[in-house]
Amino acid sequence: MRFPVPLVSGLLVRRYKRFLADCRLDSGEELTAHVANSGSMLGLAAPGARVHLARSSDPKRKLAWSWQLVEANGALVGIDTGLSNRIVAEAIVAGRIPLLAGYQTLRREVPYGVGSRVDMLLEAEGRSPCYVEVKSVTLSRRPPIAEFPDAVTARGAKHLAELATMVRSGARAVLLYLVQRGDCDRLELASDIDPAYAAAAATARAVGVEMLMVRAEVTLTGIEIQSDF
Repeated sequence: MRFPVPLVSGLLVRRYKRFLADCRLDSGEELTAHVANSGSMLGLAAPGARVHLARSSDPKRKLAWSWQLVEANGALVGIDTGLSNRIVAEAIVAGRIPLLAGYQTLRREVPYGVGSRVDMLLEAEGRSPCYVEVKSVTLSRRPPIAEFPDAVTARGAKHLAELATMVRSGARAVLLYLVQRGDCDRLELASDIDPAYAAAAATARAVGVEMLMVRAEVTLTGIEIQSDF
């Protein structure tokens, strides 16, 4: 996934109301950017953090600027969770996630479960359908360990239960954790932040839901999955 425009750098003044961030560009200009991340962004949103923003030319947007990257622990971190599915879909199509290779079609936002839409449904003749939910991972309190979630997520626990239901019906189900920071090479669940999610993950894994971590290389020009492990 390549950024469509060059990113512009600056410093974070403050993040507030979850989806807003005041920033000061290196040029001195001060602006408000959209934050496409509903999590706490623990460890990433301290005033003074080095940030990288993209400006949209769409006149219909309320805010022209979007916060894309932040620097933490010497690494770039992708904080725009709205890009996660696109990053993963491009990698699957390109064959960069071997454990999800061999499917003929990839459909996005397919209805399933109880009032939900699965991020991706992979299908191929002669194979069970594969339901894939993607979670963007940005938290790391102990590099090189990435952690999920960074806040309580009832929605995340619901997705685990629905994936488990798909497995019981004979389908394949995968919870894919996309680590969007280059200083981590392993993943742990943050059970101290959300013990209910950790318990739901253990239950889903016991049923047969696969837990897959993939790591993305984050640069100022784009974010691409390199390998899975």
